[in-house]
Amino acid sequence: MRRRSALLGFFLLVLAGCGRDGAAPVAAPLPSVPTTTSASLAPATSVPFSASRSTPPPAPTPTAPSVTPARNCGTPEFTTSDPDGGWSDGGYYVHNNMWNAGEAGPETLRACAYDNWYVDSVQPDSTSVKTYPNVHKDINDQNGKPFNDYSVIKSTFAGRGPGVGIYDVAYDLWLNGVGDGKGVSELMVWTENRKQVPAGDKLTTYTAGGFTYDVWAEDEGYVAFVSRTTQYSGTVDLKAMIAWAIGKGLIPANPTVNQIGYGIEFCSTGGGKARFTLTDFSVSMS
Repeated sequence: MRRRSALLGFFLLVLAGCGRDGAAPVAAPLPSVPTTTSASLAPATSVPFSASRSTPPPAPTPTAPSVTPARNCGTPEFTTSDPDGGWSDGGYYVHNNMWNAGEAGPETLRACAYDNWYVDSVQPDSTSVKTYPNVHKDINDQNGKPFNDYSVIKSTFAGRGPGVGIYDVAYDLWLNGVGDGKGVSELMVWTENRKQVPAGDKLTTYTAGGFTYDVWAEDEGYVAFVSRTTQYSGTVDLKAMIAWAIGKGLIPANPTVNQIGYGIEFCSTGGGKARFTLTDFSVSMS
């Protein structure tokens, strides 16, 4: 089963096999003023050329490239090991979301900002989804507005899984509401996958931005775009993906857009500690 219910900010735990994904939604937090930061690599330092023409310029001295260190979260603003612990920052919500806590091992999330956090997770070697630590944006207090009213729905991301165990790193979008309910749809975009399989059946492929996705779906309003190539960072045109799914009859026409999240679904870490690190996230809607 891939569906979860959200009622007054509490979650009903639903067991999911590793052949099923299962990220749980959360009630909308109070928004705050967003800030946007991103990691970057500085270009190699150039060697100035001599301006004199009277004598040949001296041979340049080899210079090592100047590299800006990758973002890290050395002094967290927020730390939680609570299965439902979360933090509002910059108009987003960072959520530990151990929604299958009955089967989950310990997990600790540390955040410096909504777009700079990491989680250490220890999950047993079994085949159910245990947790979905994530950052997400809630839209209009869960009411949303019609999809056709948007000209842009895009998101940037940078996240890296541990490379051990069983997991997927993925977007989780909720349309026509959040959680179980008549007409509610869930659309996922998997940017990294290690030994996971979505719910439903593989129907076809979708290509955009130079990447090919296998498209999985089941008849209860669930669609998953699974990238064939691992993407540790990038920009995703979510409006185009939703529109394509509507055109294929996989999602009802003109749904409301209620929640957009990005994180990791842990099935297993092989019993040892594994870390997921997020260093960029933003959502643009207009």
